[in-house]
Amino acid sequence: MNVFFESPRPVFISTWKFGQAVNQRAMRVAMAGGSLLDAIEQGIWVAEDDVHNESVGRGGIPNADGVVQLDACIMSSNRHRAGAVCAVEDVLHPISVARKVMEETPHVMLAGNGAREFALAHGFRTFDLLTPEQHSKWQQWQKDKDAGQKSPNPGHDTISLLGIAYNGELAGGSSTSGWGYKLPGRVGDSPIIGSGLYLDDLVGAAAATGRGENIMRYCGSFMVVENMRRGASPEQACIQAIRYIARIDPRGFDLDINFIAINKAGEYGAAGTGKGFPFCVISSQLDEVVQSVAINDTTTFV
Repeated sequence: MNVFFESPRPVFISTWKFGQAVNQRAMRVAMAGGSLLDAIEQGIWVAEDDVHNESVGRGGIPNADGVVQLDACIMSSNRHRAGAVCAVEDVLHPISVARKVMEETPHVMLAGNGAREFALAHGFRTFDLLTPEQHSKWQQWQKDKDAGQKSPNPGHDTISLLGIAYNGELAGGSSTSGWGYKLPGRVGDSPIIGSGLYLDDLVGAAAATGRGENIMRYCGSFMVVENMRRGASPEQACIQAIRYIARIDPRGFDLDINFIAINKAGEYGAAGTGKGFPFCVISSQLDEVVQSVAINDTTTFV
């Protein structure tokens, strides 16, 4: 879906159905005079604070040791700034820590205990991210594992949020608890600039969700933005990236990768493998959950 409005800005686009509430918070912040970064950050707070969301923030599925480790990044077209944290524990809003890294350090990414100590030094409080429900599920997973039984694969979705302001400024953010029951310290694409999120002030922005290993090995979001730079619409840029990856990856289209994108004109689009995936968009003219185009054929590569 490639949509253009005569006066689209601000526009926000996000991943999955739970992105609708994220979009709505981002729009309220923007319409109340908040900066675009404020809108991105506070929009993502909604998903990070939702205990019913097993893929983001508190209530997220823990790693194999029963510890919730979070990843997040944020990026702004204002001086091409970026910040990220990965495998951070005991912090409710990793998106806000990522913004602190971007704005108050010369670095882009902090990891593990270093990210946690940085957060605490900047006023973030420790927070128990593991809910009783997730702890119980983890205990059952451990029992099944010890008994040699195979448990169903847990979820691994991500909230990725892109926005364009009235003045054409772009910003985006991504936050996740990652692959459920992952090896401790595992980091996927979400906090990595160019993989889970990328933007270029002259072109547009893209973000990803799905199986991070299949995105980060190809710098997926960077590829989508480069496709737009060469003239592709946002939707077509996402399709081209998926088809390119499927052409050279031994898994073919069995990749579980999804992209959203927005360009400087306010056009947006998305595409995903398999049956596609739901994404959300909001502007002054609409507030919708949309099903992305599905890419699962091997006939044509563009």
